[in-house]
Amino acid sequence: MKRREFLATGAAAAASLTAAGVAAADGHADDEKPAKPGGAFKLKYAPHQGHFKHHAGDDVLDQIQFAADQGFSAWEDNGMPRKDPKLQEAIGKKLRDNGMTMGVFVSRADFGSDKFVTDTSKGYRDSLREAMKKNIEVAKRCGAKWTTVVPGKISNRIEMDYQTANCIENLKVVAEVFEPAGLVAVLEPLNWWANHPGLFLTKIPQAYLICKGVGSPSVKILNDLYHQQITEGNLIPNINNAWDETPYFQVGDSPGRKEPWTGEINYRNVFKHLHKKGYTGVVGMEHGISQGGKEGEQKLIDAYRKADDF
Repeated sequence: MKRREFLATGAAAAASLTAAGVAAADGHADDEKPAKPGGAFKLKYAPHQGHFKHHAGDDVLDQIQFAADQGFSAWEDNGMPRKDPKLQEAIGKKLRDNGMTMGVFVSRADFGSDKFVTDTSKGYRDSLREAMKKNIEVAKRCGAKWTTVVPGKISNRIEMDYQTANCIENLKVVAEVFEPAGLVAVLEPLNWWANHPGLFLTKIPQAYLICKGVGSPSVKILNDLYHQQITEGNLIPNINNAWDETPYFQVGDSPGRKEPWTGEINYRNVFKHLHKKGYTGVVGMEHGISQGGKEGEQKLIDAYRKADDF
């Protein structure tokens, strides 16, 4: 090799190594690490019914078993109250048999009404009390400790601070019902811009203030990082600032609300942060899948393997 060619080749190789070193230092090269197969995950990621239907079939119990065999240690089912009570019990047993944790189901999410932030009458509070009692029975059957509550629409007729005060008062009723049963209502702030325009609860600091106002172990925060990436970003600082009121997380990449590595959120860093802080709760996989069929389901599993590799 001629001296000039040797020098050019050497310079190119050095530049390549330098670029690789810079990429590794700022985390970009790390994003290309292959997923590690098999074994239990570090965090309790919770699939939903339908995530593994192409591998396991339509039976939810078979889907739970498949998830357990893949290393998942939690499950989530927003629509649990609509299931037959016998199926709720069967799901609870299947989870116990596999050492899995039941995540949230939805107790209240009336997106069409502003009553939760405008009505503190005895009649409304009595109806709220009765509705929450029914959810205790659902939780007992399936083994749930947390249940999602969305306060509903914002009102354009009264000041925001009055709405916040009304929300706190109605959540005290929820707490009154849930506390003796050990059930926790987790408030989920939702984004206006992509999914739920016009709702009252949108931000983590807002939910944090409300929880402090209620002052109950049975009213806490569900931090859905998909929604919060759209609404306010600043994910890890908000996780830290609201830590003492946040027993539950949900995820989905943004934009698109699909599995990790399909959008802009670095979920490996987020999961590493949760793990480092000692989080032992559920991480609900409340999102879709970017690809169909068995290939898409395997891509979903691989995405969590990759994000869990820290």
